[in-house]
Amino acid sequence: MSKYLQNELTKLKKKFYELCAVVEEDVRDAVRSVYEGDVKLAEKVIEKDRQIDLTEIEIEEDCLKLLALYQPVAIDLRLIISMLKINSDLERIGDLAVNISERCIKIISLNRKDDSFDFTDMCEKALLMVKNSIDSMIDLDMKKAEMVIEADDEVDRLHESVFGKVKKALEKQPDNFELLSQYLTISRSLERIGDHATNIAEDVVYMINGTIVRHQG
Repeated sequence: MSKYLQNELTKLKKKFYELCAVVEEDVRDAVRSVYEGDVKLAEKVIEKDRQIDLTEIEIEEDCLKLLALYQPVAIDLRLIISMLKINSDLERIGDLAVNISERCIKIISLNRKDDSFDFTDMCEKALLMVKNSIDSMIDLDMKKAEMVIEADDEVDRLHESVFGKVKKALEKQPDNFELLSQYLTISRSLERIGDHATNIAEDVVYMINGTIVRHQG
């Protein structure tokens, strides 16, 4: 029974890691589309979302099947439960990448921009959180998982700064609402990507040592 379970887990992990790679690439491409004003790149991210959704469903079904058929225990049980939860976070990160790409297309269609809004720092931090959370999962690296959890407050702070800036800009330029709302949505999406990366890192901690760290601190 254990041999069959391990074989199935190997296949499941392969599919899971492939999803990780696609989601990480989509976040990078969504952010690049904003940097570069690249409609085609943004559209590429949007088009890939359906496949991410289908893969997420497949992985969920595989996890539930393994739990029902093999009744795993200890580390195998924690692994499957963690992948089931992380799978959902990955799908949500993919959705947020689509949201950023849609904002990019909308901003380009407005044919105007405000160069005072610079998402470079926030983008890089959110991207690094996604990368480190995925790497911590693949490598079972507690240190990287903890780095992600610690980085979340900084991304939250940057989003609060953008929110304040948008609020002030609206007071001076109420007719610029449509453009400013796109910037705020991009910021909010990046902040939520950081939240989901943190969820993944917390699940990695649970997978490694069985400790639930969510809502602590």
